[in-house]
Amino acid sequence: MREDNKKNYRQNRQTGPGRPRGGVRRGPAAAARDERSEEERALILEGKNAVEEALESGREIDKILFAPGSHKTVGYLIAKAREKGIQAQETDRHKLDRLSETGAHQGIIALCAAVQYASVEEILALARARDQAPLLVICDGITDPHNLGAIIRTCEVVGAHGVIVPKRRSAGINAACAKAAAGALEYLPVAKVSNLQQTIEDLKARGIAVVAADMGGQTMYGTDLARPTAIVIGAEGAGISRMVREQSDCIVSIPQKGRIQSLNASNAAAVLLYEALRQRG
Repeated sequence: MREDNKKNYRQNRQTGPGRPRGGVRRGPAAAARDERSEEERALILEGKNAVEEALESGREIDKILFAPGSHKTVGYLIAKAREKGIQAQETDRHKLDRLSETGAHQGIIALCAAVQYASVEEILALARARDQAPLLVICDGITDPHNLGAIIRTCEVVGAHGVIVPKRRSAGINAACAKAAAGALEYLPVAKVSNLQQTIEDLKARGIAVVAADMGGQTMYGTDLARPTAIVIGAEGAGISRMVREQSDCIVSIPQKGRIQSLNASNAAAVLLYEALRQRG
């Protein structure tokens, strides 16, 4: 190898990906932390004291992650979280290390919501305040925060009144969701409920039609979306859950002519919401 090529090779090794000038290697955890936005960092609380204060203050917490074998030191926090209906999940310690900003998470991290969740009653109150028939979207197992954020954004644009998500099997309002929502969270309430099936029954008792988006239903053009309506959008892969499908007043389908079976969840929500907007004049 020629001398000038050797010199370039040594310089490239020292300043390549993950290595700042000077040859000091940065680990993958440090690189991942650098890639996170300030907003994402603000949504992570780590260590016993921080998590305990959040639980005591009533701050919105989407999920608590704890390391295997940490029950002796943080078990009381796990129990307190579960009493409040907050999901507490055992997670590989390496994942906690990657999420940790301080490197001193003490085996527990809380993932907090970007905004305060609303109640279903607040969503319906918004419709009453506007003197409009309620238009809601129920997310049944949407786990991609970008999809959830896109749905929230479209809901706000078309003048819908809110989004409902379950506490389990759902993306939360984290930084990625907030970014995809593009400011819509400032205006559109999002409710998180413990029992999605019970919430659907309550909505139906209030005269709100629950319309599930799925294959093999009646066309959206023949479905009355001008009445008080809650549109159910299913999970990215599995679609609407069986229980929710059975509870729904009707199944509505988007006309298709291509070979692909379905749209992305947020795209399907957008198509149905704009049909509702068209019908509402």
